[in-house]
Amino acid sequence: MYNGVRIYSGILIIYALLSWFPGAYDSLLGRLIAGICEPYLRLFDRLNLRIGMIGFNVMIAIIVLNLAAEVLGKILLSIM
Repeated sequence: MYNGVRIYSGILIIYALLSWFPGAYDSLLGRLIAGICEPYLRLFDRLNLRIGMIGFNVMIAIIVLNLAAEVLGKILLSIM
């Protein structure tokens, strides 16, 4: 489970880094990564996580994902 969270967190970081390159989201890799990340990131769009031109959606999404995995892991360990 933790490996999946790490992999998805890495994909989210790559998604954020793609914003630095013009037209990166239009490439095949960019469309693939956007298709994987955007459904999860849409959950955080309603929160106003922008300060000026900088959006913190991806950072908050990674933190929430890792916290949820940690809590779920502890719950599963306590059950078993």
